[in-house]
Amino acid sequence: MYEVINQISRWAIPVMLLVIPLVAFIKKVPVFETFVEGAEAGFATAIKTIPFLTAMLVAVSIFRASGAMELLASWLAPVLSVLGIPADILPHAVMRPLSGGAALGIATEIIKTHGPDSFIGRLVSTMQGSSDTTFYILTLYFGSVGIRKYRYAVASGLAADFTTLIASIFICKVMF
Repeated sequence: MYEVINQISRWAIPVMLLVIPLVAFIKKVPVFETFVEGAEAGFATAIKTIPFLTAMLVAVSIFRASGAMELLASWLAPVLSVLGIPADILPHAVMRPLSGGAALGIATEIIKTHGPDSFIGRLVSTMQGSSDTTFYILTLYFGSVGIRKYRYAVASGLAADFTTLIASIFICKVMF
């Protein structure tokens, strides 16, 4: 099973880089022109999202600098240790819904401390790759298109983050 996953991960991107332009060519899509139009629209979106991105980065910085992240992680550590979940992943699990960059920095520190082939290193890597930044998406993407009423998006996003945390733990315990 490990070798199958290894081969899939090795060939996924090269296959996509070959198949997508090939399908576009077969369907007679003007690939370069379509790419340029998309890049132009992406640039306009990037300019539009700068205020939302700035607000999110300030909020994440305040959350980390205030010590709230460490406090929350220390409150949850005893519960997770009873469940057999390493407490070292708590800062990453807490930060991942807020900021991908901050979560990547925490994951890097965990991997430096425990090693990339350790259970915790593989677990935090799986979490990093399988979850998303819920509040970043709500702030930046929803804000850039003018959605102001999120309704169930926060609960759905956090439920998905929690599900990926549990799934990552389960998969890493089974695979490694």
